[in-house]
Amino acid sequence: MQDMNPTSLFVDLTGRLGLNYEFLLTGYEAQIWRDGFLTTLYLVAITIPVSLFFGVIFAACLTSGRSWLSTPVRAFVELTRNTPTLVQLMFSFLVLNTVVSNLVGGAVNNPLSPFFWVVAVVGLHVAALHAEAIRGGIEAVPASMIEAARGMGFSQFEILRFVQIPLALRSSLPAIVNGLISLVKSTTVGNAIAVSEITYASIMVWTQRDNVVELMIVLLAFFSLINFLIARLGTWVERKLAVPGYGL
Repeated sequence: MQDMNPTSLFVDLTGRLGLNYEFLLTGYEAQIWRDGFLTTLYLVAITIPVSLFFGVIFAACLTSGRSWLSTPVRAFVELTRNTPTLVQLMFSFLVLNTVVSNLVGGAVNNPLSPFFWVVAVVGLHVAALHAEAIRGGIEAVPASMIEAARGMGFSQFEILRFVQIPLALRSSLPAIVNGLISLVKSTTVGNAIAVSEITYASIMVWTQRDNVVELMIVLLAFFSLINFLIARLGTWVERKLAVPGYGL
């Protein structure tokens, strides 16, 4: 056992507990699984900022007081939050992606990959949830603060940028963190269109080996760890951004 590398040692020790992780010793299956981990991490790293950016934009449109901005965004938010993420992904990939392919002269010319559609659909789905949380925060900003900003010569856009959104983000942060946790879990829908994230990679492995239990243990631990870190980071940010006397 002294000559074993860490992977062999792990496989040997877990094997004694009745767990089968022997696929880690094979080049092909182990590489598929490692790529699945990385793909999921890439999805999370890209989709989180996408959801936050569009969440703020959508919230600003919803509270703009301009119907030509708020009405289409309201329609999108209602459609998005009232339908399953998987249905949205399948519609986008099978319908919208086909339309794009037809417009550019065929699928071979289509620059939009399945990975793109997962980022777009999951990111915008969670952005709709963020938008509602931030909208509530914007509307909760005391009128006295807004009037004070106007008295200082702030334009409506400056009031939104420097007063309403900063305060709204503080008060809506718990809901935003919950949305990000939901986002991490939603990345698993990518397996429906063959995006090789961790659940898709695990399915590829356990169809060849009798180790569903072993891989499910790792999947539960993997997503639990990511979301635990997001929750802890959210708590830290809440404390840093807390404004005495303003709801936090």
